[in-house]
Amino acid sequence: MDISSLLSYITDMSENYCTVLENLKENSHFRYIRDFEGKDEKYIYLNGKKLINLSSNNYLGFADNRSITGEFLNYSGCGYSFGSASARLLTGTLPVYKELENLISEMFKKEKTLLFNSGYHANVGINSSIAGKGDVIFSDKLNHASIIDGMKLSEGKFFRYPHNNMEALEKLLIRERKNFKNAVIVSESVFSMDGDIADLNKLTELKEKYNCILILDEAHAFGVFGANGLGVNETLGLTDKIDLIVGTFGKAIGSTGAFVTGNSTLIDYLTNKARSFIFSTALPPINIAFSKWIIENKLPHTFEKRMNMLAAGRKAGSESHIIPVVIGGNKETVDTCDVLFHNGYFTLPIRPPTVPEGTSRLRLSLTTEINEKELFDAISLVEQTK
Repeated sequence: MDISSLLSYITDMSENYCTVLENLKENSHFRYIRDFEGKDEKYIYLNGKKLINLSSNNYLGFADNRSITGEFLNYSGCGYSFGSASARLLTGTLPVYKELENLISEMFKKEKTLLFNSGYHANVGINSSIAGKGDVIFSDKLNHASIIDGMKLSEGKFFRYPHNNMEALEKLLIRERKNFKNAVIVSESVFSMDGDIADLNKLTELKEKYNCILILDEAHAFGVFGANGLGVNETLGLTDKIDLIVGTFGKAIGSTGAFVTGNSTLIDYLTNKARSFIFSTALPPINIAFSKWIIENKLPHTFEKRMNMLAAGRKAGSESHIIPVVIGGNKETVDTCDVLFHNGYFTLPIRPPTVPEGTSRLRLSLTTEINEKELFDAISLVEQTK
């Protein structure tokens, strides 16, 4: 390719990208990174305004909490480094990594646990490797993008059943299970955009009836549900019936990273096959130590606050601490967020492809620091804009 052809190619390519971006802007679909001036466990600061943060996953208020951070640093004496400089399978493992993995195993009464760098890393790694050629995955239609991306990378086949429709799932299993060697059912517990809860009793029943592996993503429930904060599996007493439980430290725990826990065979398999684990530099030791310290020292004292938060969510019509307020159109949803902003609330518009077309919404996300009056005042403002 000569210089003039190359320049013409680059110009055409740039124009194509610009056209896509302009279309996103015209349809109120353009995303950008906001320049926040700061945040703490309840508020976020933007454009000189102090706003109640209703778009955070900081469910227990541990993240951005200076008191808790200071307490941890005093405890640790800054004895942990800020970088691992290697993947876990090379030199990226120190005792604190195994200590956290063993702690998670003990809490869930599972044989073994594996840490990942994020919930996305975990779901992509697990779902891309768990099903090989001749295997199949059955996935809830509203499962997180990380699960979908993992399945797309898998060498197995996958089917997506209608959201929380156990009758449809069983029909799929009757029709397809016999055609595959290994079969996997994967679901979130608390669905991130709707706040509803999977029918875990039925999922465990179907998993046993049709000889499947059951994977449950407890990302939004770990630290919130259950007497010990283990998630919906603990609330329903079904922990031992779930083969692989996924959880994150970047939400309720206020740290970063994720885990999967289960029997030693499956965890060893993932250690050897999950590419997002094998080929990633391990998280900094100080983050691992912080997650472990929070779980051991702070999480046990949150039960009453967690139950009050969940009760507030139920009063608002949700099954959890995530309250969806469906607006419909993109522009209308963006405009509603602007109204809330001018009244002291920070919310973000949730638009396709995160949710289906025509169901753009606000995702009101509670923390233990937000009281019922603040929540229902925000809901009232939304109702007034419709």
